[in-house]
Amino acid sequence: MSTDKQPFTEQVTKANRGADRARLAWITAGILAALLVAALLLWAAAVGKQRGLESLQAKLAEANASLASALNENQQDKDRIAALQTQVADLEKDKDQAAQMAKGLEDEMRADLESKDVTISKLQGKLTVNILDHVMFDSGEAILKPDGAVVMRKIAAILAGHPKLKIHVIGHTDNVPIRNRFASNWELSAARALAAVHFLTEKAGVDPHRVGAVGYGEFRPIADNATAEGRARNRRIAITILPDELAGADTVPAAKPQAPAAEIQNPQPPAGALPDAPEPPVK
Repeated sequence: MSTDKQPFTEQVTKANRGADRARLAWITAGILAALLVAALLLWAAAVGKQRGLESLQAKLAEANASLASALNENQQDKDRIAALQTQVADLEKDKDQAAQMAKGLEDEMRADLESKDVTISKLQGKLTVNILDHVMFDSGEAILKPDGAVVMRKIAAILAGHPKLKIHVIGHTDNVPIRNRFASNWELSAARALAAVHFLTEKAGVDPHRVGAVGYGEFRPIADNATAEGRARNRRIAITILPDELAGADTVPAAKPQAPAAEIQNPQPPAGALPDAPEPPVK
């Protein structure tokens, strides 16, 4: 066998080897490119997930803040409701106490004062003591009689236990024209009311700031002036006792048309007079 080299065969072999190396290089480059693409995709996915997680965390924090705010507002609402319930309970308690005190005052006045000449009535939170004029004054006069002074002292003693109540003393007459030193029944009724006020404040120890006087003359009758009995009922002194909140805003209308009242305020001290107050009819 000849050992000489075959040039053509050797060239073919070298060519094949070169092609294999080139193919291997391309395959390697493709694999590396694929790995790079995969790495980039994985990196992009990781970044997207991170951003999504951060967004979710922000939304979760916002939701937690909203929940905390809602819980806080809910607690504030509960606190306000509890405070209002407490106020309502306190007001109900005060109302019950006031009602009990008013009932006790009415019972005490009925027990100590009520008679055929002195009647007690109650209307719209006001307690009224109606005293016929012959108990308090002589006919056509405005000087308090001893019997009237006794009644005034009893009223003052009872009201001493209720210092927050206001007292309106109201004079009334019949429709018979006056024929003495008073110009009209207005002056007579106002003078009688003022005489009672002076006695309460100067002799019976009632605080002048609680008391006022007013005269309505013949214009608020409770009975028919056509009869002697009716005229006797109309000649009266009415002492109305009412809470402070009603004393300044007494607008209860009378049952019959009236002319304006002739009012005399207690001059000593000036603050002693209060707005006039129509009294309820006698029961």
